[in-house]
Amino acid sequence: MNQENGSSCPLPSCPDNYGTMPSCAGLSVPYVPFQQDNPNKYAQNEALSNGTLFPGLNLPFHLSVDGSKLPDTPLAELQALEFVVLELGIYLDTHPNDTEAFTLFKQYSAMEKAAKAAYESKFGPITRAGAAAGESYRWLQDPWPWNYQQNEVK
Repeated sequence: MNQENGSSCPLPSCPDNYGTMPSCAGLSVPYVPFQQDNPNKYAQNEALSNGTLFPGLNLPFHLSVDGSKLPDTPLAELQALEFVVLELGIYLDTHPNDTEAFTLFKQYSAMEKAAKAAYESKFGPITRAGAAAGESYRWLQDPWPWNYQQNEVK
């Protein structure tokens, strides 16, 4: 038994890449890892492939897709940016005083807004709400974004 925290885990704490879940915690016992302040962060495409921006929350199965296998397309880039903005927003809900994360949130939000505008100007709206921004309703007009990815449209 660990004298410091009264647990049967031999380690007093776990490093950030393991969250704060002790290595001896049983998987059948529900546990919510508490996120550290100023945690490490994945790059945006790596975050998208891991399903989290934060390596410390990538628990316990690590069922990630190799980030290099993600398509290198404007749509995939936009999805990665949107994912990072969402993850940072959720993090800021519980860590509102993390100024570094808020600065990143503002930077990625601006990048996402610019990427979405560039994407929609080239390929058309990607949401029904985006279809309201143009001169005419373009939601159900071809080509769809995946037609560009499949090289069906030149």
